[in-house]
Amino acid sequence: MEKVAIFVDVQNIYYTTKQRFQANFDYNKFWAKVNYQFDIASAHAYAIATQDPKQRQFHHILRGIGFKVCLKPLIQRMDGSAKGDWDVGIALDVYEAASGVDRVILLSGDGDFEMLVERVQQRFNTKVDVYSVADLTAQNLIDVCDRYVAIDDELLIQR
Repeated sequence: MEKVAIFVDVQNIYYTTKQRFQANFDYNKFWAKVNYQFDIASAHAYAIATQDPKQRQFHHILRGIGFKVCLKPLIQRMDGSAKGDWDVGIALDVYEAASGVDRVILLSGDGDFEMLVERVQQRFNTKVDVYSVADLTAQNLIDVCDRYVAIDDELLIQR
């Protein structure tokens, strides 16, 4: 079995599945699917730290599944806007892990990861799979990855 490292851009997956399907991503189903196909060497989920009890419970659930949950605070800017993305942290962790696995699985539709995917493929000869909501994903990211998996009903929590 191929050894994989998983990296989840939690905010991207949350907002895109909500926008497209009015549903939540099912991390348990995702884990079961990947664990059946691959040997999971590591799994990281990148989210925003919050005092909201529901979010804290969600982070606890992710840990229970097997993810290392990485949290950072939401930064409130002077102009009232807020910033809380993990792009640089995800990129650094993917790059560090890529040489030790056969495949990286990235859950995000953010086109900013195109250069990271190319660099991991070229430098380490590591395959990269991308999971995301198809019509809310940058085409450049879909084009550059080795395997693209569109999130659909199979990976959503059914209500």
